[in-house]
Amino acid sequence: MNQEAYARRTVQKETVTSRYLDKERPLRVFLPPGYNDLVSHRVVYCQDGEECFNFGRIATHATRLILEEGVEPFIIVGVDVDMPNRTAEYAPDGDRFHAYCRFFLEELMPFVEGRYPIRSGEGDRVLVGDSLGGTVSLHLSLQAPHLIQKVVSLSGAFLQPSIDAVKNSNDLSWLHLYQLIGTDETEVETTRGVFDFLSWNRIMKQALERKNAKIDYVEKPGKHLWGFWQNELPEALRWAFAD
Repeated sequence: MNQEAYARRTVQKETVTSRYLDKERPLRVFLPPGYNDLVSHRVVYCQDGEECFNFGRIATHATRLILEEGVEPFIIVGVDVDMPNRTAEYAPDGDRFHAYCRFFLEELMPFVEGRYPIRSGEGDRVLVGDSLGGTVSLHLSLQAPHLIQKVVSLSGAFLQPSIDAVKNSNDLSWLHLYQLIGTDETEVETTRGVFDFLSWNRIMKQALERKNAKIDYVEKPGKHLWGFWQNELPEALRWAFAD
């Protein structure tokens, strides 16, 4: 497939006004090759939307999977992050976390699914997030299992509040999680300190297994960077749409 084929795709810009966040939130929406608004599509919602598109190259990966591997076309919605408030919105103990979750579930998803032909069956929605984006994606699924059953976590920042949320959950056999973590992520510098995300992800894996969640756990050499996640995104998307 030549490079021109990968350019024949559409990425539309949208804006959602949120009363929970008290501001507008930009979106970018990838419409796959051959998009037909009379046909319903599965959807991937990405935290850190701009970074996922620009650094993760998720639209290019999706186009290759669709054109070269015959994956059924799907829509991607990148939800741009409010960077100064990223930790406040994505971290479970952040002071804007609950507002962000309500925005996502009660404003963003209805907005998108009222404008685009999105399927609403089991497993038709996939949430993708890196670091704290993986954290908030998992918590959104725990809050709304009737809406979200599949999550891709790229080096999720799973600390004690997230472990506790899983431990306090009922049976999670409905949850499907692709959990990627790099073996070089033992001293990750964050705005809140230095963390061993490798160890925390291993703890999370055990907590999820005890609750019967279905996990595809991938541990391989890699750092807490988009250079690592970009290369792993195609396999994560294959997992998401394998059935």
